Amino acid sequence: MLPISHCTLLIDLPSALNPSAISLSALLPAVTVRGQHGPADVFVTSLTLDSRQAGPGTVFFALRGTAADGHQFIAKAVEQGAAVIVCEELPAELNPATTHVQVPDSAEAMASMAAEFYGHPSRQLQLVGITGTNGKTTCATMLHKLFRELGYHCGLLSTVQNQIDEEVIPSTHTTPDAIRLNELLARMVKAGCTHVFMEVSSHAVVQHRITGLHFAGGIFTNLTHDHLDYHGTFDAYLKAKKGFFDQLPKSAFALTNADDKRGPVMLQNVPGRREAYSMRGNGAFRGKLIENAVHGLHLEVDGREVQFRLIGVFNAYNLLAIYGAAVLLGEDPTEVLTVLSGLTSAPGRFEPVVSEKARITGIVDYAHTPDALENVLQTIADIRQHSQQVITVVGCGGNRDGAKRPIMARLAAQLSSRAVLTSDNPRFEDPNDILAQMQAGVPAEAQGKVLTIADRREAIKTAVALAGPGDIVLVAGKGHENYQEIKGVKTDFDDKQVLQQMFDLLGK
Repeated sequence: MLPISHCTLLIDLPSALNPSAISLSALLPAVTVRGQHGPADVFVTSLTLDSRQAGPGTVFFALRGTAADGHQFIAKAVEQGAAVIVCEELPAELNPATTHVQVPDSAEAMASMAAEFYGHPSRQLQLVGITGTNGKTTCATMLHKLFRELGYHCGLLSTVQNQIDEEVIPSTHTTPDAIRLNELLARMVKAGCTHVFMEVSSHAVVQHRITGLHFAGGIFTNLTHDHLDYHGTFDAYLKAKKGFFDQLPKSAFALTNADDKRGPVMLQNVPGRREAYSMRGNGAFRGKLIENAVHGLHLEVDGREVQFRLIGVFNAYNLLAIYGAAVLLGEDPTEVLTVLSGLTSAPGRFEPVVSEKARITGIVDYAHTPDALENVLQTIADIRQHSQQVITVVGCGGNRDGAKRPIMARLAAQLSSRAVLTSDNPRFEDPNDILAQMQAGVPAEAQGKVLTIADRREAIKTAVALAGPGDIVLVAGKGHENYQEIKGVKTDFDDKQVLQQMFDLLGK
């Protein structure tokens, strides 16, 4: 992980978006200030948490990260000419030409000041946040597609990419840092957007990336095992998700999955409108599964039968969440279902890659948690013919929660005809160490149908070689990602492209 002080560059805005110089005092009303030293009549023209990008008129925020402490870079920011330093601990020596603002939490102060600096753009938008372990990207992406089809100008903030209508902006985090986030929202306001749909990660909540934003609504999808390397305990992970709902204003709606046992927890003490969706009849928005087939889902939604292009029971829940949110935003239920029935999912989410010549079906999915992998494999089990084999390629990321590694290997072994364990993004860990932890979860009776191949390309090639006509090859874990990260270096690697290349080789 990069030091937090070097994760985000100074926002270089077009002149039409760059706010006029604003006084420091105008940025501080929502900030708890413990002390202020240096010139008081300071005017600010930019914000940054990267000391290398500090300069005249800049506010540098010294944030405490997991890998480095931004306070270590205060001297560098001052040397670069920063006008203001916002920090939790004052340096031993204060430059009299630089204003130092001491606060209890630099990240919280940064979020509040960024919202003020950009004119609180979220207040001019119908901003809807989606949180949960799985389903965030699908819900955000499809809400963006849905509302554009309904005639609105919309923004999207997601793991896969950020969008302003059709303009695609690369995404580096599930939820951007507070400066980048408010800058993007300001661009969306300028472009005429009325609605914005964004993923809200648990990291974003505890790191105050969404502090100061005004949400029109929040959606909870589900909560399963993930990110315990960061949060430490499942309760802390749950608390982080709940923290998003606790911040919703009274004017917002809170929509939760009533069938997830943590779903009702999200609604506790939420001041606004509280609603739920359910496949078991426990909510305002109700669904019933009629058919789950290779061509899509056939559902009954609030008494209406609808055919959708998405596959899998987990997507039935996603569709209910999307439908419920749209109705809560004031859209006509029938029109929402009509448009929604024709939409496809987000890239890398149960995405098919088919070899017509070899008659093998490939599926690329982002499943990188035990629950997500189980959902995908169960969906394949529901739609496959008895004679079809399922060959699964799966790995686990390095420098992340290690507790899920044996669980994911066990699920792949138990729910597949054959399984190939391989590398995901090993990052700074030895891939063989990760694979050893995965192998420990493979039951003794399943050892004979599990292979371990550290090289991901070779693993996919082997899985395709093992498949016969009619079989299904699942490549799980990376989904939309187009790189592999090894020892801090990212190299081009796209599961979908590699799988297609292996299928093309079969035809030669």
